Amino acid sequence: MFLQPASLHAAIDLLAQHGGRLIAGGTDFFPGLAQAPETRPVINIAHLAELSAITLGPDLIRIGAGATWSEIVAAPLPGSFDALKAAAREIGSIQIQNRGTIGGNLCNASPAADSVPPLLTLDARIEIASARGLRTLPLADFIRGNRQTDLATDEIVTAILVPRAADDLATYFLKLGTRRYLVISIAMIAIALRRDADGAIADARVAIGSCSAVAQRLGDLEKVLIGCRTVSEIAAAVKPGRLAALSPIDDVRATATYRRDAAATLVRRAIQDCFAKSGGA
Repeated sequence: MFLQPASLHAAIDLLAQHGGRLIAGGTDFFPGLAQAPETRPVINIAHLAELSAITLGPDLIRIGAGATWSEIVAAPLPGSFDALKAAAREIGSIQIQNRGTIGGNLCNASPAADSVPPLLTLDARIEIASARGLRTLPLADFIRGNRQTDLATDEIVTAILVPRAADDLATYFLKLGTRRYLVISIAMIAIALRRDADGAIADARVAIGSCSAVAQRLGDLEKVLIGCRTVSEIAAAVKPGRLAALSPIDDVRATATYRRDAAATLVRRAIQDCFAKSGGA
């Protein structure tokens, strides 16, 4: 059964009554049918304008879950979204970027979801709607594991919320794959930095994806980066032990050992590049 509700309210009602599988861009859904045909009702929400708006409010930036990667790249967002836009430009081909949605990427909950590390550095929250009302929770709590989220069967992700307090962060995204484009990440890094009046790092946020079941912030590394004033100090701070929280796996793209070694190199490079971008020396 294929259902196409005329509004978000109608979609919520259909989900409550029938259950089913939500699709927007369908860029993960349709390839997945080859492995596991869908037996539940399919509810298409791709056309719902309520889910695609990108709004810059005084306290929050609200990105509708149905916003496509191309729409995110084109949106007049603050510079703190540079890392997310860089990730968006590397998600599949232009055709995929024109159809795939940020909400779908998060709900798919792949360890290699390129949007997750940049959003983690921005302290993003997820807005979720159901017949019971609205709720929000941090992105770090929304994704629970490989292909696992906190979403109940009657809920729809409606938006990603980012506090405007992050507007002045300099951000950077770096991805490693087996080729330059159209590739699933072996490892990806998102960095967000804020420097004080003297040029020292006052706020550091480091997130890594594809090196654990869930992308994560590296709190120990973030702490030691505070106060760094030079590229050499940053290089000294990025020690393998500060990436100990990672739990990479062996798969067809890379070994766990390669992922861990590559992550250390990429983190150092990304932090140094982000530091230079923010005016460091």
